[in-house]
Amino acid sequence: MKPLLFSLLAACLTFPAIAQETPKAAAVPETFQVRFETSCGDFVVEVQRKWAPKGADRFHELVTAGYYDECRFFRVVPDFVVQWGINGNPAVYAKWKDNEIADDPVVQSNLTGFVTFATKGPDTRTCQLFINTADNKRLDALGFAPFGKVVEGMDVVKKINAEYGQKPNQLLIQEQGNEYLKSSFPKLDYIRKATVIPVK
Repeated sequence: MKPLLFSLLAACLTFPAIAQETPKAAAVPETFQVRFETSCGDFVVEVQRKWAPKGADRFHELVTAGYYDECRFFRVVPDFVVQWGINGNPAVYAKWKDNEIADDPVVQSNLTGFVTFATKGPDTRTCQLFINTADNKRLDALGFAPFGKVVEGMDVVKKINAEYGQKPNQLLIQEQGNEYLKSSFPKLDYIRKATVIPVK
């Protein structure tokens, strides 16, 4: 299977809790926040549905299912992005990897701190995400629609371990999950828990 990519600039930008049954459809707030408790500190993402409603709804669904708990930040490119979203349990990931959602129009730009789904082409968003750690406006024209922004802890995001860069193999993560990542890339930072919290 072709790994998810988040840019056409292939040379440098190429992309155990078992929760994880798809929850029943529920009303998603127009604005909500998610706290990510990670191995290097906490950060908070605030979501605005009006920016990208389909993306916001999928994000809410995944967080409430516990999907991102124990996920590793497997691609960290300084001054570009931090990416995650392949569940550490291959059986869980298999339930989501082909559950694609249609694209949203690009309303917000991929500026520093904005959160966006990775894709492998039009209408292929599933569960992988990235945080822009620089102003990546060039991604706007490629259809990447931010749905939220880091509003607390951007300093934590920028501390996420980048020593492995883009070395982790997405296909092996999909097949072997955290077993592969822990053995081959033991210093990867990871999400302990992601939780929807009240908007302040």
